Amino acid sequence: MDLITDQWRTERPELDPTPIGVIGRMGRLSALLDKELKTFFAAHDLETWEFDVLATLRRFGEPYEMSMGALFGNMMVTSGAITNRVDRMAARGLVERCADPGDRRSVRVKLTPEGLRRVEAVVGLHLDNERRLLAPLSEDEHDQLAVLLKRLLLSLGDHA
Repeated sequence: MDLITDQWRTERPELDPTPIGVIGRMGRLSALLDKELKTFFAAHDLETWEFDVLATLRRFGEPYEMSMGALFGNMMVTSGAITNRVDRMAARGLVERCADPGDRRSVRVKLTPEGLRRVEAVVGLHLDNERRLLAPLSEDEHDQLAVLLKRLLLSLGDHA
């Protein structure tokens, strides 16, 4: 990124290429983090998106279930993607669909005992892995980065 910004400074000195360095690094970081997380979850026989569903259901507490709509709202993906994911995870025995006793038209998604076992076994290891990925930064830098990223996300309309 430094080379690219230096080249632009040479070729077009009237332009400030600073954003290229920031955005480019964030893109590269995103790709590297995605790769690291995919490798980590594969070692635990999970896809990254499967862990996201399991963790979402788990963090909402017992009885570890929620409506499809609530799951959709907490996952930041399309409703079609949630349906597909739930179908695939149900086939693996990680979640089950159940009727909503309060609304017969609605379906709830619930962790199975196997799904709960999986998320409980992996969540602590996942946090350790994320700490490893952030290890080059101090705790204060973690906090500063989180604040800056949140501000940038909010400015771009991400209110999730």
